[in-house]
Amino acid sequence: MRIALAFAYDALRVNPIRTGLTALGMVIGTGSVILVSTIALSSREYVLGQIEGVGSNILWVYHEVAPLLASSSSMSDSLKLDDLYAVRENIPNLKAVAATVMGRDSMILDQRKSEVTLIGTNPDFRIIRNLKVLEGRFFDEDDERLRNRVCVVTEGLAAHIFPSGWTDDKKIKIYNVEFIVIGIFREGAETFGQSEISNETAMLPLSVMSFLLGSNTIDQIYASATRASLVPAASLALAEVIRSRHRPSAVYRIQNLTQILAAAGNIATALTMVLLLISAIALLISGIGIMNIMLVTVTERTREIGLRMALGAGRRAVRTQFLTEALVISIIGGLVGIVGGAGLPLLVRFLVEGVRIPISGWSILIAFGVSCLVGVIFGIIPAERASKLNPTEALRYE
Repeated sequence: MRIALAFAYDALRVNPIRTGLTALGMVIGTGSVILVSTIALSSREYVLGQIEGVGSNILWVYHEVAPLLASSSSMSDSLKLDDLYAVRENIPNLKAVAATVMGRDSMILDQRKSEVTLIGTNPDFRIIRNLKVLEGRFFDEDDERLRNRVCVVTEGLAAHIFPSGWTDDKKIKIYNVEFIVIGIFREGAETFGQSEISNETAMLPLSVMSFLLGSNTIDQIYASATRASLVPAASLALAEVIRSRHRPSAVYRIQNLTQILAAAGNIATALTMVLLLISAIALLISGIGIMNIMLVTVTERTREIGLRMALGAGRRAVRTQFLTEALVISIIGGLVGIVGGAGLPLLVRFLVEGVRIPISGWSILIAFGVSCLVGVIFGIIPAERASKLNPTEALRYE
């Protein structure tokens, strides 16, 4: 093997440009495998982080009314405050339970009107939806119990209310009632307008919202399980409690993030497979390139092969020599590809503060192993052709 490596080194050193160009395909293929794995892992972590930022272990229920079937009886099946209390009392392993009542109204500020989204809810909603308080505070159980006319607003709405910066005594009018703005909040993760919280939203205690609307009807009940593994059981329990309190024909939808997380995982896996297929094609092409160059090398070195055989080298030694050359090219390309594929994410992590890009150790091992395998497989045909040359005819080759 030492002799084969020496011959391979000498042969590849003679044509460094050819060797480099031949290894380039392997560099691209190996590097792309690592980058694909890195992109897939980063995408998965980002998506899962965004989903979990909306609210960890969250589940919710709402009453579904078909537009053509709406009637007084079906409307009476709407969720009520008593349903919220029943969920709290009868379902274990829930760390927070909240209800929401949605609305829209004109907010009056300094004699100016603007349309805002209104959400009446209780303090647990902040825990369930992972809301971040940026200024002031969120309303608490005392505000809920005493029906205090307080509210918290989103950053987008706060920009209109506090053009000169936050103060704790600003008042706005909603439903012709004055409310004190006690805080500014935002969602735990960007939902791009797909959640119940719009850019300009005011959130107020559920008791106040119900009083202003003159109704104990609620739109949704949200809950958060203590652990992710308990979400399926909690969903079943939630369905049982709600349906036991209403007509059998009433339709209630119970949803959680488990399906969304699974769908996100499936999409990430499918994307990874597609990109890995493209990387595999690049490795295949690089293997074909190695085989072509090695076949050309065998033709160019026919006299050298004949001379080695005439001096006593066996077919096995010749075969090993050319297989070693193909393997060395693959290893060089694979190592350079690994450095590039792993180095680029590391460079991004170094240059961009706060960015975490995971690099899979398995992808590096697999990429290197595949590069070696490609070199051996595509080096077999040239090596066999070289080993089967007739020494006498090879020495006559011009």
